[in-house]
Amino acid sequence: MTHDELTEYVVKHLGLLVQIPSPAGRTEMAVEYLEQELDVLGVKHGRTRRGALIASVPGREAGMHRTLTAHVDTLGAMVKQIAADGTLQFTQIGGYALNSIEGEYCTVVTSLGRHFRGTVLLDKPSVHVSDRVRETERKQDNMRIRLDAEVKSSAETSALGVAVGDYVFPDPRLELTATGFVKSRHLDDKAGVACLLGALKMLIAEKRQPRLTTHFLFSTSEEVGFGASSGVPESTGELIAVDMGAVGQGQASDEFSVAICAKDSTGPFDYCLRERLVELCRQQGIPCRVDIYPHYGSDAAAAIRAGSDVVTGLIGPGIDASHNLERTHRKALLATVRLILSYLELSVDVTCDVAQAAGRPKPGTAKRTRAGHRG
Repeated sequence: MTHDELTEYVVKHLGLLVQIPSPAGRTEMAVEYLEQELDVLGVKHGRTRRGALIASVPGREAGMHRTLTAHVDTLGAMVKQIAADGTLQFTQIGGYALNSIEGEYCTVVTSLGRHFRGTVLLDKPSVHVSDRVRETERKQDNMRIRLDAEVKSSAETSALGVAVGDYVFPDPRLELTATGFVKSRHLDDKAGVACLLGALKMLIAEKRQPRLTTHFLFSTSEEVGFGASSGVPESTGELIAVDMGAVGQGQASDEFSVAICAKDSTGPFDYCLRERLVELCRQQGIPCRVDIYPHYGSDAAAAIRAGSDVVTGLIGPGIDASHNLERTHRKALLATVRLILSYLELSVDVTCDVAQAAGRPKPGTAKRTRAGHRG
């Protein structure tokens, strides 16, 4: 399988995934899609009690297992109240700035399965009607969803079957450019999910086997803080979250490389693991950027908070305008899959010798190894 074929596979499934609505709390359709693809690949899988999907690939050597995780849940919204004029007030699912969805088309899905199109707007959106449009603070009290239905009162909207608790799906706005960019909402973290699928596809197509038994955990509640707090197999010694690298001013990440996170808002990631990932990129010629994300948390943090005794890391394709109108490049997707495959096939077991990880072996000093792992 060539790099071009691998990239096409990843982009294809990423494009399909972002068009499947899956905000946290309503991820069933996306999980079913992944189950179908895992069946095609011939990879064994199952679900956790909380609905996350986990697939496992046996390793060629004995030792503690590894887990790679990416989250299929995305940002979204839910109907909070039907206003007197028939428009909808909403509450956010996940953390995003409200100006990022102002003017966006969306779909409201009722509990009976009816679909209504709408638009997210300020409550007074027209500059010809209000002289305070530009100054109005974008907050939930000032935002409404205008339904594409002939309604002028809360009673008329309720008569359609729309109710508090109904989900709101913003349009993804997927576009694949001739210059190799992938533009869409919800690349966080459908891009990471697609990269895990790409790694599995390559393993199966090339009849390759990871060094150690590896679990692929597709979590369903990362955007609301739970994510991999459950579902990580107890046999796991290392857990790597495959999530986005946040591109922006003051960041080292870019849209053409795999990002390797040294530290996020929850603290530093394991130094030795990070250095091994960087070394793999150097050896394999994989474009990578080491970066720090001060406003970021991931499935790795959720696992640690839940008490998982695992070494953690975070990698992923560089994504511009995260939690907004996101964009990445095919090069970043390929770089991420290549690093995943290199890690699975080549990386040694967990070691805790900082001097060795930094390339400074200490003659006569025994290598210190974490319990349960071979040096």
